[in-house]
Amino acid sequence: MIEFHLDAGSGVSPYQQIVRQVRQACRLGMLREGDQLPTVKEVVAHLAINPNTVLKAYRELERDGIVSPRPGVGTFVTATLADGSLAAHEPLRRELRGWLDRARRAGLDDESIEALFRTTFRSAAAEDVA
Repeated sequence: MIEFHLDAGSGVSPYQQIVRQVRQACRLGMLREGDQLPTVKEVVAHLAINPNTVLKAYRELERDGIVSPRPGVGTFVTATLADGSLAAHEPLRRELRGWLDRARRAGLDDESIEALFRTTFRSAAAEDVA
């Protein structure tokens, strides 16, 4: 089962962070069709947020056809976002892990690593478009 985490400094609303985490878990094959999401009550207890925030996220995921509520039972994944590239994830994850280790040995902290990754990602995406 997925465990949600919120980043107060991200500038992204809590409900959007939940939506993104579910989408990401579905895309990476960590959540599959039939898997149950944590109940609203469990998420509220774990994250100390308003139940309406969780409900809003689950409703958006339902509208997108990713989850479906079953009254009295819970909310379940009904669609996967994983594609044919899923098999390539593990070798890439190992390479990325090695890169992260090298970045830390070079003295970068997590925030610097994330900033470097994001700017490089955006730069590469812009080059691909051009």
